[in-house]
Amino acid sequence: MTDERSPITVPTGIPALDAAGVSPVRRDPQVLVITGMSGAGRTRAAAVLEDLDWYVVDNLPAQMLTHLVGMLTSGSAGARAQRLAAVIDVRGREFFPALQEVLDGLRAAGVEYRILFLDASDEVLVRRFEQVRRPHPLQGEGRVLDGIGAERAILADLRERADTVIDTSDLNVHDLAREVRHVVAGTSEDVLRVTVLSFGFKYGLPLDADHVVDVRFLSNPYWVTELRHLTGRDAPVRDYVLGLPGATTFVERYVDALEPALAGYLHEEKRYVTIAVGCTGGKHRSVAISDAIAGRLRERGHHVSVAARDLGKE
Repeated sequence: MTDERSPITVPTGIPALDAAGVSPVRRDPQVLVITGMSGAGRTRAAAVLEDLDWYVVDNLPAQMLTHLVGMLTSGSAGARAQRLAAVIDVRGREFFPALQEVLDGLRAAGVEYRILFLDASDEVLVRRFEQVRRPHPLQGEGRVLDGIGAERAILADLRERADTVIDTSDLNVHDLAREVRHVVAGTSEDVLRVTVLSFGFKYGLPLDADHVVDVRFLSNPYWVTELRHLTGRDAPVRDYVLGLPGATTFVERYVDALEPALAGYLHEEKRYVTIAVGCTGGKHRSVAISDAIAGRLRERGHHVSVAARDLGKE
């Protein structure tokens, strides 16, 4: 009698391999609820988070927060956003009172979130509304102070519940940005991103240049037959350009002169800077000097990228 048992189709040892495997780590999204007094800086805070690559929704109806968090936690891990900031405030009118209940529901479902509450003194809020010449959302037919008072009463419990309260009365927009970054990242470290862009003057100035450097004072490798077909990224051209009298001195002194400007940009919350380095065609001198400037800036701890706008046009 033949053996009619089903053949073994799964290699032995698979259960052991499954047991030894490492399960994917679930990455729960970071959820930040931004709320607070109208005129206290909620819009600025949202803009800062957008710059930090958060997914930001402004003036979200409270009931939609649950659905939005659910969307972020579904689907493939690589495709979903991991940092959500929702600005929810009294502009939501009849939807806003549901926020407390929505937050309780999220907590019961195991969703971790933080509340950032922005506040300011009545005097400062009145002055800000007068400057923008807009009514307070709850002002109605009354005065701005009436709207502010009504809003404080509505937000009192939520303010007590907040994880972080920032009083913006004495803060300018840059100070507020630093405070928000500290809240979300746990650090106040500033990062400036510098792009060193080579270009050719005959093709026009880069529109986004913050600094323009003219290196046409250096001898042009184009007139050296052996170098004409090469670029500033080739060693013979780079050595030629940097070996010219004054080239390395110029690079060192220019980077020294940049330092106070870069520090000032950070203080003024300008976080992206483009330094355009130009020669005639954007092929030889500007490319070599751009790389040299970028190297010196990196040595000093700056975040630098290099681009050659006009390389290959000749």
